[in-house]
Amino acid sequence: MGMAGGWMLGMTGCHNTRVTEPQRSVAEQLLLSSATDRSVVGANFEPLRGRKVFVQEKYFDSYDKGHALGVLREAMSKAGARLVAVEWEAEWIVEVRSSGLGLDNRDSLVGIPSLTIPIPLAGPIATPELALYKAMHSDSAAKFAVFAYERASGEHRHATGPLTGAAHFHHYRLLGLINWRRTDVPELDPKLRKEKPGN
Repeated sequence: MGMAGGWMLGMTGCHNTRVTEPQRSVAEQLLLSSATDRSVVGANFEPLRGRKVFVQEKYFDSYDKGHALGVLREAMSKAGARLVAVEWEAEWIVEVRSSGLGLDNRDSLVGIPSLTIPIPLAGPIATPELALYKAMHSDSAAKFAVFAYERASGEHRHATGPLTGAAHFHHYRLLGLINWRRTDVPELDPKLRKEKPGN
């Protein structure tokens, strides 16, 4: 093999593929957004119908703030509120606040967990997990509130009370081979996905 052939072999013998992943899993994002979407189901925004409304966001502090505010604004608009972009154009000011939007994760294991064992001159190594049964639970919850007052007088006009929503994703593993899941988020379970027209 000549020099050119050796160079080509060296060039083709090594290949690395870099995969960039987001900081947050899609499961986390879908659980939080699903809880948010469900928080406005059945909410009473009817008193806002026909009113020029400015949504005051400065008191709203929440995880995934952009999505949460968008969901609330859309619900008001569907109820007939006339959303305005500046405060002085509004008849009513609608303040929105978040009491909580988050995710709880908890695991349970029947078996032997992974252990870190120090090895002289080699450093620590992790032993594999030996699970007879393992359950991984992720539960999200959202709680928001909305109230409206007249811009000119400051008089109270409407309050929704707590707006709550929740979602869950539970994953189970038996003997390290059998896996199943339970969730109320269709995007996380193919069985819950509705077939699109034409499929």
